[in-house]
Amino acid sequence: MNHRDPRDEIVDHLPAMRAFALSLTRNSAAADDLVQDTVVKAWSNLDKFEVGTNLRAWLFTILRNTFYSGRRKSKREVSDPDGAFAATLASKPDHDGRLALRDFSVAFAKLPDEQREALILVGASGFSYEEAAETCGVAIGTIKSRANRGRQALIKMLHLRDDEEMELTDQATVAVLAGVGLSPC
Repeated sequence: MNHRDPRDEIVDHLPAMRAFALSLTRNSAAADDLVQDTVVKAWSNLDKFEVGTNLRAWLFTILRNTFYSGRRKSKREVSDPDGAFAATLASKPDHDGRLALRDFSVAFAKLPDEQREALILVGASGFSYEEAAETCGVAIGTIKSRANRGRQALIKMLHLRDDEEMELTDQATVAVLAGVGLSPC
């Protein structure tokens, strides 16, 4: 079987890696640094990658491990009590109806790291539950539970009803909320 050289394929995964990094760090510069560190680690350890396996999952695992290793080393977390970081986030135009991206971003940021991570992996990044579980090093049921608890928490924080229609054009937001009984337009 003829497989692409992983060194050429890494570039294809940069946008998804940046999105995942941004969801973990909640800071654009830190996300860029995290992706760069991930690429450097992946590049220097390409001999450990098994050609024919899932490069994307391997890269996301490196990214995730790098993020949590950094958190353990720093022993402190940047707090945002006055919303200064949240205020820098872009908001969706008014035509997107009741659920503006800013509202979603603020609610999403309030989720525990594990729930946010599960929703990004299985929702916005398109990983299967199995791939997400492998990336996080947990059981499939754990990922399903985290994603479900995260979705339910978002519904509660955003004051949504099961029968309420959402008018969204942001496909990542739609993907994160998919499967919660809401029907996006």
